Amino acid sequence: MTKHIGVFVTGGIAAYKVPGIVRDLIRAGHEVRVAMTASAATFVTESTLATVSQHPVLTDAAELAAPEQVGHVALARWCDLAVVVPATANTLAKLACGLADNVVTTTLLAFNGPKLLVPAMNDGMWRNPQTQANVAHLKDWGFHVLQPATGFLAEGHSGVGRMPDPAVIAAFIATVQDEAFLAGRRVLVTAGGTRERLDPVRYMTNDSSGKMGTALANVAAAAGATVTLVTTATLPVLPEVAVVPVVSAEEMATAVLGAFAQTDVAIMAAAVSDYRPKQAADAKLKKNGPAGLTLALAQTQDILKTLGERRTHQFVVGFAAETDHLLAHAQAKLLAKGADLLVANQVGGGRGFNADDNAVTLLAPGQQPEPLPAAAKVEVAAAILRRIEASL
Repeated sequence: MTKHIGVFVTGGIAAYKVPGIVRDLIRAGHEVRVAMTASAATFVTESTLATVSQHPVLTDAAELAAPEQVGHVALARWCDLAVVVPATANTLAKLACGLADNVVTTTLLAFNGPKLLVPAMNDGMWRNPQTQANVAHLKDWGFHVLQPATGFLAEGHSGVGRMPDPAVIAAFIATVQDEAFLAGRRVLVTAGGTRERLDPVRYMTNDSSGKMGTALANVAAAAGATVTLVTTATLPVLPEVAVVPVVSAEEMATAVLGAFAQTDVAIMAAAVSDYRPKQAADAKLKKNGPAGLTLALAQTQDILKTLGERRTHQFVVGFAAETDHLLAHAQAKLLAKGADLLVANQVGGGRGFNADDNAVTLLAPGQQPEPLPAAAKVEVAAAILRRIEASL
């Protein structure tokens, strides 16, 4: 979904990364305009940001370049979404107090839409009780705050306060929700295609990228849920998502069943292998002449069916990835697995697996199929989660 995104740059060393973030947003289809403080200009130039955004940059000096439309008011009216990156401790303090002493803070004070903050600073400044109080105050007022990463800081040591990777910032922007509609819910999600080892160098797997499951986990976290993601993928996730990395179907089953009792909603979006080798070879399998190779396979545990049988209070959601007779196969799976909701999607031929968008149909016992329009997977994830919350 294309948006007008205002990027507001303040004076931290991490500002040098902002041109890349702007380019990523434009590449994703958004239109971006930038405002920056005078101190930000000591780390990244106005010309650079104007070039990558393809718009003039709003600065204190340019505030009245067009007197007929005050710069900060015009930008506030244009924005659908405002992102402060990096957000320094000084800017957080100003926003918490409602100060408006530069073009960034005046624009944000005039803007009534979603405001996203990406703090980046020294670890001591981030941990300071005053900074934490300011962040808590801003959250209470509806600001969305991305937790800083832990890593190597400009001062030469590791600590919390580092600006998250651009991919995490992109996920933060893409998944922001207007309301915490899953606040208080505990959500368990699986993602990715499992890998079943044949020998030390080969395995059986499928084409699942994990994008749909990861989108569900990120959107659920953005909607206020406590989220655990059991995944074979290594895609960007929000800091609030607890990631449990797994490889095989057996590892995924162990992780899911261990977390299920403390779960309110279980969403099995992973593409779990139906079969595994009965015995994985200890050494690399060699060619066996013209006779070829015969593999003995055993069925893996049916995680979704097991959850349907063991649930007490949990709402269980399954996925059905089909290449033909989508609704017929999905209806049969819904009944066989004992799920509360099944998400059916066509795969193959560039659809579903590995794509950034998806088109799904929701099936629930005793109800007519509910098709959702094709959209980006984060948008589909939000629609699925709202449907789940409406059913709880």
